[in-house]
Amino acid sequence: MTRNAPSKKLSGAEVAMHNSKDSCWVIVHGKAYDVTEFLPEHPGGQKIILKYAGKDATEEFDPIHPPDTLEKYLDGSKHLGEVDMSTVEREEKATDPEEGERQKMIQSKPDLEQCFNLTDFEAVARRVMKKTAWAYYSSGADDEITMRENHAAFHRIWFRPRILRNVEHIDLSTTMIGTPVSIPFYVTATALGKLGHPEGEVVLTRAAHTHQVVQMIPTLASCSFDEIVDARQGDQVQWLQLYVNKNRAITKKIVQHAEARGCKGLFITVDAPQLGRREKDMRSKFSDVGSSVQNSSGDNVDRSQGAARAISSFIDPALSWDDIPWFRSITKMPILLKGVQRKEDVLKAIEAEVDGVVLSNHGGRQLDTAPSGIEVLAEVMPELRARGLYPRPPGAPRFEIFIDGGVRRATDIIKAICLGATGVGIGRPFLYAMSAYGEAGVGRAMQLLKDEMEMGMRLIGARSIAELNPELVDTRGLAAGHTSIPRDMLSENVYDSLRQPLWKSKL
Repeated sequence: MTRNAPSKKLSGAEVAMHNSKDSCWVIVHGKAYDVTEFLPEHPGGQKIILKYAGKDATEEFDPIHPPDTLEKYLDGSKHLGEVDMSTVEREEKATDPEEGERQKMIQSKPDLEQCFNLTDFEAVARRVMKKTAWAYYSSGADDEITMRENHAAFHRIWFRPRILRNVEHIDLSTTMIGTPVSIPFYVTATALGKLGHPEGEVVLTRAAHTHQVVQMIPTLASCSFDEIVDARQGDQVQWLQLYVNKNRAITKKIVQHAEARGCKGLFITVDAPQLGRREKDMRSKFSDVGSSVQNSSGDNVDRSQGAARAISSFIDPALSWDDIPWFRSITKMPILLKGVQRKEDVLKAIEAEVDGVVLSNHGGRQLDTAPSGIEVLAEVMPELRARGLYPRPPGAPRFEIFIDGGVRRATDIIKAICLGATGVGIGRPFLYAMSAYGEAGVGRAMQLLKDEMEMGMRLIGARSIAELNPELVDTRGLAAGHTSIPRDMLSENVYDSLRQPLWKSKL
């Protein structure tokens, strides 16, 4: 049955009749859709749709899909019309003890003012987020060695502070691919913002505007691209992160639409020909979909990879250096490669005449035991200086280097800038701040970084970003490799360790 222009609303009983793979209707935001023919194509597999066949799927749909998904990708003939929601049978949900406990934790969470660093937000978010959402945000690839090393690597770089400098006035401002910014970090692209907050990525947009910070818009956002752009204020700058679609016509449309809407940079993700195996996400069995590779539903594709795999099947594993000229032909935006992990590819990127790279391992979510961005930066920059490629020679095309992964303190930002990075991307900490405290949390996280950075600049003896240079850091610890030292148990036993925010008494 197809209804292009129904004269009356559909009843819940009428929709409920179409509850099988042979005839599958679902309700989303009060409208019915015939998704029968779409079942085999759904990136997340058939099971999750069939679970809601003949029912209201809005609650499951919203965190994972931008609101315009059905309008864009489902043929108009499959849009069946509005549903009289008063006639839709409501399923009684089984009592979930974990959800009850989570609601108690939300009520007793620490006041925002007790969060003094980015890790505090993570500690709160872990206890107030839904388990599936936490698993998606926090997971890394395989044994999560790279995810942990991203942060640990910064600890092997030491400062060499200057003294007796006039540091009364500190200027944190700089430019990143032509954009003036208040501080050299940006909100990097992270997927599925609505898993953490019902408003999703627009929360990050608003906070980024308040603090004059660039936002990188993710391909796999929960909000639509246009929603995020529409939330932009004034001359706020946004960049686009792009997963390249196998269908180049779709890719071209996305890129050119982003440019038309005012995006100032195109960051092509190059470290994800296939998304990594993230076991926390897999164990959460994202809404218990596809927990068995062998099934009887006719869907023989392995859907056990959690939320990550469920939203990413369109990514093109054939993307190569040969595609770079094509990208330059379809846009005038600066083009940067996001996910470079070795100095040889940085040199190749310069030869390809892109505008820059992001040294990144996808937040430790792709290839485990890949190097951290800060380690690659420390390896790359001396090579570029030796070849006369940095600073850029007069008349040479622009080429800027960014890093992301593991940044939790402004001292991490300072170390990266000292080594030659233009700026750093920060992702998970802002998601955690948003999940725990909304826009106010993100704003506080950004302000904490600004306060830390002003203090760090003053203590290192640098008055501006331009004064940060390799002489101010000691990277010999990175050269020593990934070796550990014996633990000093005596001092550890008496050390009064740092604590996280205190929770209120449970109601």
